[in-house]
Amino acid sequence: MTLISSIHAPELPQNYPWLNTDHPLSLAQLKGRVVLLDFWTYCCINCLHILHDLKYLEQKYQRYLTVIGIHSAKFDQEQEVENIRQAILRYDVEHPVLVDQNFQVWQQYTVRGWPTLVVIDPKGYYVGSIAGEGNLGIIDEIIGNLIQQHQASQTIHSKTLKFTLEKYKYKKIKPLLFPGKILADQHSNRLFIADSGHHRLVVANAQGKILKKIGTGEIGLKDGTFNQAQFSAPQGMTFDAKQQILYVADPENHTLRAIDFHQEIVTTLAGTGQQSDLLLTHPQNALNTALNSPWDVEKVGNKLFFVLAGSHQIGVLNLKTQLFQVYAGRGAESCVDGNALEAAFAQPSGITTNGIELFIADSETSCIRAVSLGKNPQVRTVCGSGELFKFGDRDGQSFEVRLQHCLGVEYGNHSLWIADTYNHKIKQVDVKTGVCQTIMGNTEMFAEPSGLSIKESILYIADTNHHEIKQVDLNNLTVKTLLLYDTLLE
Repeated sequence: MTLISSIHAPELPQNYPWLNTDHPLSLAQLKGRVVLLDFWTYCCINCLHILHDLKYLEQKYQRYLTVIGIHSAKFDQEQEVENIRQAILRYDVEHPVLVDQNFQVWQQYTVRGWPTLVVIDPKGYYVGSIAGEGNLGIIDEIIGNLIQQHQASQTIHSKTLKFTLEKYKYKKIKPLLFPGKILADQHSNRLFIADSGHHRLVVANAQGKILKKIGTGEIGLKDGTFNQAQFSAPQGMTFDAKQQILYVADPENHTLRAIDFHQEIVTTLAGTGQQSDLLLTHPQNALNTALNSPWDVEKVGNKLFFVLAGSHQIGVLNLKTQLFQVYAGRGAESCVDGNALEAAFAQPSGITTNGIELFIADSETSCIRAVSLGKNPQVRTVCGSGELFKFGDRDGQSFEVRLQHCLGVEYGNHSLWIADTYNHKIKQVDVKTGVCQTIMGNTEMFAEPSGLSIKESILYIADTNHHEIKQVDLNNLTVKTLLLYDTLLE
């Protein structure tokens, strides 16, 4: 990326929707400041990783730098302004966001993929762009050099800008905030809820009474008692009833956590807290090896299987030896079946099992994958197109089926249930034939449901953007909201 350019950066549209600001921003108004455009889409795990880099840069250069998110949607669901607003709230985005309708700004800046960062100098000239994540050091150096150059020529202004953020308009009226996953204890009356937006776990009974909350509610990676521990947007869970241990995927901390209900303590089971690239095929020490956004977990015997949304892989942890390795996925973002270590996934975000196969919600290809358990595991596509940019909402069989960014799966009652997240629907799949049918759902009933759990004839749903847990009686398909109550959440 060069620091000298004679190309004027294309102006930003003023008649498109803007969020996190009470007025549109123009490059003409921002002359005298460095501008960093972040082309993103809220489904993309790589885009979410970039948000941490942007917070760092915004704090370091707040007097000279303005960051603007350019939301260029991949999925149909992501084009809706209200859904983008919810994503801004969920991921605590604190800079203005332009809704890039019809990819106009994307095309003007010749962007090719998500995420892409574009640097504009204080005179309004295009400096260059860089795609992908892991480029914080490069961008940091470029911005620092631009500031020094323009300070010397007195073409940069020092001022901290304030914006009217969406979170200042949002009033918390429900006890949960963007719950990501739900797990029903098969041996008791308990429900485990990943209260992701509050960075904690909530334990309730099936009648809605809060029994415990685990975590301070502050973002962090800290072990200790239930009142001391810290998480960062926890997601999928699996429970060992004999040991009374809840295993939790802590994706933004890139770790797996263990919650011991006998001792009421939280410990880190795997991961260093740093983000890795790929999980390797040979066994590695669980606490000395970095992970990449583990999103869900499933216990089978003495093994813990987990989906790595960031590296597009399925990992396995031996709970006896504390060693883990890749079980499936070579790390490419694609949909390739066959031998497990040669197969490819695309942001796997949910996992469940029938004891014979693992079933994976492969969100970016909008399909359901299966991985056999045992020797020489194989990967197959159960239903969905299997292509990164082919999605929709269509029942049918196998490759005829169209889903839209499915995040949750649950095997129970001899069927596979899907949280078809961006279609706001619950679907049922026959894992042998691949026949998929819609059971229920619409934009009024659900809002981006992301997690499922079955106990007997009740299907529990983490209705993420409604900030609620829903209960579906599978005998008659009636739906009701679980009303949580207790002073523990006040």
